[in-house]
Formats: sequence, C-alpha cells, structure tokens
Amino acid sequence: MKTIDVPREHPSFAGHFPGHPILPGVLLLAEAMAAIEAATATTARDWTVENAKFAGAVGPGARLSLAHHVQESGRVKFEIRDAQRLVASGVLARSEG
Repeated sequence: MKTIDVPREHPSFAGHFPGHPILPGVLLLAEAMAAIEAATATTARDWTVENAKFAGAVGPGARLSLAHHVQESGRVKFEIRDAQRLVASGVLARSEG
C-alpha cells in the first residue's frame, strides 16, 4: 500500500477547475503506474492501460491510498482510495512487442 499526499498547491489545481479544484485523473493514473513500475522493476513502456475508471473527485490536501496486486493472468489491478471512498481503479496488462 502506498500513501499519496496531494499538495494543496499542486500546479494542476490552478485551472482545473476555478473555484472547485479537482486533481486530473491522468495524475492518479501516473501515480498508479509509477507504483507498479517500482514494484515490478518495469517501465511504462512495458504496460498497456487495459481500463481505468475515475469514480470520485480528489481535491487539494487529500491523503490517498494506492493498492495493487498481480492477478494470475499477469495483469495488475489497482485501486486508489480517499479513506474508504474509491476514487480510481483500473487494470494494466503487459505490452506485447
């Protein structure tokens, strides 16, 4: 399990969205991929995003937990939560070629 602290001053909040800042989903996906790369000694080129779902907004100052596990198929399933609330999930598969 990895903890992700979202800084209140993260630059992506500046224009996403004025008056109601939300962390872009692509940054959540990047965090998941970085954790999986580190755990499996691979690089992003080794993976394909099979699916990704963004279930809830993440605001400034959030403390998230990221968990992932390798399935029997070799795919890696991940979940990102804000306390008990699911904010993102997905599956990465090994790239072919």
